[in-house]
Amino acid sequence: MNSAQDKQDALDARLKERLLLSRNAPGDYLKLADATLLAALDGTRPLTPNERQALQASPLTLRRFRQLSLERHAALRRHAAAGAAAANDPAWTGSTGLLRAAATATGLESLVTDDGHWTLHFLPQDGGWQVILSLSAEAPFAARLLREQPQLRVIDGGGAIVLQGRLDADGECERAWPFATAPEAHFQLYGASFAVEPVTP
Repeated sequence: MNSAQDKQDALDARLKERLLLSRNAPGDYLKLADATLLAALDGTRPLTPNERQALQASPLTLRRFRQLSLERHAALRRHAAAGAAAANDPAWTGSTGLLRAAATATGLESLVTDDGHWTLHFLPQDGGWQVILSLSAEAPFAARLLREQPQLRVIDGGGAIVLQGRLDADGECERAWPFATAPEAHFQLYGASFAVEPVTP
């Protein structure tokens, strides 16, 4: 019985709202500013009796109030959905890799982490090398890292920093190779290993 009554009350409320919103008043105009209506919706400042009376008497202001309410609800839903999506992004604490293949005639060109999520590219430049760290778009944590832009670093097997910085919009970070020894020989000197990791504050 209560359920039927609740449905009837909800229907009555919708009909009353539709009636209020559809009516016209001669010379009607927006009686209340958006800031006042938004404060009432947020609960930061309730409407005064005079403001409530102005709202009830102005169909145009009522329609604006309803529109702001719908926009606020939609924004809250989007924010909640974005928060849930971010919370569900897998965490990442680091990736490691090894120098595996023999160098080509042109020297070491790239290294890939064991999980396949990161690649180090080595490009000859001005008698030295540029090193580029690139994140695979398929990495389960890619969206989070591109959104949050944490400071990252690549270290060799001895703990020396090969590269440090933040990913750009393409998921890459590029720096000059910081050592005098060529990349392949350098990694061989330090256990042929490397790691990509977030920089802890």
